[in-house]
Amino acid sequence: MRNDYYDMPLPEKEIPHPSGLPGEEPAENGPAPEPLSPWPAAGSGTPPPPIYEETVPPPGGEDRPPRRRGNRGILVFCAAILLIAAGLITLVAVYGLSPTLELPDASDSFSSGDGFDFNFDFTLPDQSSGTSETTIERAPLGADVELTLEPVPDGEELTYQEIYEKVLPSVVGIRALGPSGGATGTGVVLSEDGYIITNFHVIEGASTAAVVLQDGSVYEALLVGGDAANDLAVLKIDVEGLTPAEFGDSSLLRVGDVALAIGNPLGEELAGTMTDGIVSAINRDVNVDGISMTLIQTTAALNSGNSGGALINIYGQVVGITNMKMSSRYSEATVEGLGFAIPTVTVKAVVEELIGQGFVAGRPTLGITVQTPALDGWSAYTLPDDFEGGILVVEVQPGSDAYEKGVQAGDIIVEANGTPIRENNDLLEVKNALEVGDTVTLRIWREDQYLEIDVELIEQYELDNIK
Repeated sequence: MRNDYYDMPLPEKEIPHPSGLPGEEPAENGPAPEPLSPWPAAGSGTPPPPIYEETVPPPGGEDRPPRRRGNRGILVFCAAILLIAAGLITLVAVYGLSPTLELPDASDSFSSGDGFDFNFDFTLPDQSSGTSETTIERAPLGADVELTLEPVPDGEELTYQEIYEKVLPSVVGIRALGPSGGATGTGVVLSEDGYIITNFHVIEGASTAAVVLQDGSVYEALLVGGDAANDLAVLKIDVEGLTPAEFGDSSLLRVGDVALAIGNPLGEELAGTMTDGIVSAINRDVNVDGISMTLIQTTAALNSGNSGGALINIYGQVVGITNMKMSSRYSEATVEGLGFAIPTVTVKAVVEELIGQGFVAGRPTLGITVQTPALDGWSAYTLPDDFEGGILVVEVQPGSDAYEKGVQAGDIIVEANGTPIRENNDLLEVKNALEVGDTVTLRIWREDQYLEIDVELIEQYELDNIK
């Protein structure tokens, strides 16, 4: 849900570049710094770097003569209803995982052929041949910074106005610029000396990044670390005196609790927008392109640009980092009230490891995406007479040992280390019993023959394309 060229309704006139965040007076520790190239200061009038856009004619197209009323309108209405009913619901965003302090095992991508297999729409324009590298200058590691999860206060609940005044100073704008354009998102202040939490997909593929504070000042950002599987990244800016957010314990949430979201929907022009709703589900298991996620589900409205923003409880505590919503890809249908956030118990575990070493370690991966086809899904394949089941390789990640050893999309895995593989969990169980550096022998059916390929498990972060 970063604000680039996708999932964003376009008005009839060109959307101007954000002119800055609504804000407060400059901080007492000095005037706002000079704008950093290539980023213009908010409100300066200087043309911005290009933002990914999608050229779409405005609703209704060009002026047309009035249409005669008749049966055609009824037919169009019926066709629209059918399209809405047939529209596939799509997750617009990416990644995020386990709601426990134990780091999730996000190593490989596994999706089921049963039910919905959600996909997402945003990729950088040059990602068709693989994920582009993230080359933002790196920040020093090992800082003594912790994310503390506070208990529910004993005092009274806050009003919405009190929550907004409390949390807004801790919400910032994020700008990311890459070789092909830029994107904007939201971030949450972790520490008074400039550590910022955001979504990894906001800065993925970027070469520079900047943080926009509530007073409109812009600071160049360094990348502390990022984790694509959890969709989390930590940035660092050179500033003192920021207002850190108060983080609450997401494991204490209950369905029906008030949930508020503050972020920059559709970019900085609407910065500091607060929407309200409830926690509509906890521990919601979602599958995005085969990556399993456990998230908070909320009815608070989220839009492109909200990525990396704050999901807040009634006490003004940040309990989640917003990262995705559902929308319809194939029809005019509007899907509302289906937003998601990464729980703070996950955020704490991942962020502290990113600050310490720049990546999340200890998650072995084969580097493949696999799928268990539906019952009739094998009918399109030529199978051996002794075939009793298997799983289908959907994608192989460049840089993995599986890629180097020649595992291909379309391969059917029937055994791993001698264990029959009939569904995705069978392969996960084999892999989870091993460590980075261990070998998995895959027995594969391909083009009327069996093959055996030895694949070494590598660290998941090695495939994140962060330099």
